[in-house]
Amino acid sequence: MDLTNHFLIAMPDMQDNFFADSVVYVCSYSAEGCMGVIINKPSPLPLRQILSAQQHTEPQHLFDDYIFLGGPVQVDRGFVLHSPAGNWMSSIVIGNNLALTSSGDILPHLHDEQSVKQAMLFMGYTGWSAGQLERELAENSWLTVPASEHIMFGMPHEQRYQAAMSLLNIAPEQLIRTGGHA
Repeated sequence: MDLTNHFLIAMPDMQDNFFADSVVYVCSYSAEGCMGVIINKPSPLPLRQILSAQQHTEPQHLFDDYIFLGGPVQVDRGFVLHSPAGNWMSSIVIGNNLALTSSGDILPHLHDEQSVKQAMLFMGYTGWSAGQLERELAENSWLTVPASEHIMFGMPHEQRYQAAMSLLNIAPEQLIRTGGHA
């Protein structure tokens, strides 16, 4: 099982406040663990504030005006999920078209639609150690579905949880956490 380029959708009864109603985009998955970013939890920090501090103006072609809370790990570190992958100092290439970049050399290029067609900015990421995510999946904490770039880059963050659920043709109110045993 490789969950790279998949969504992890929090079950509706998720008790962890940080992850409740979250959609996590999985950037990297291996036997050593998993890394992803939450695509539907904006921070109170406007994108223009960070970019102006870096002396860059806000790119007009980016869909969201927010920096997202990528997760509880390294919340002081920024990440850019973008396409095309390009050639940046520190990137994880995801599939054929996406990359997660943690180096600042991408920031001046966010204005150039030839270099970066679509992007989301994050502070922090979500990580699981070896076997941890598998345990959470077995406990029915998450649903999985192949990711949709349209959901990530083409719709408002408020709609992403419901849109990800709709990929499974499931209404959240139909879900129960415990499984039956015959």
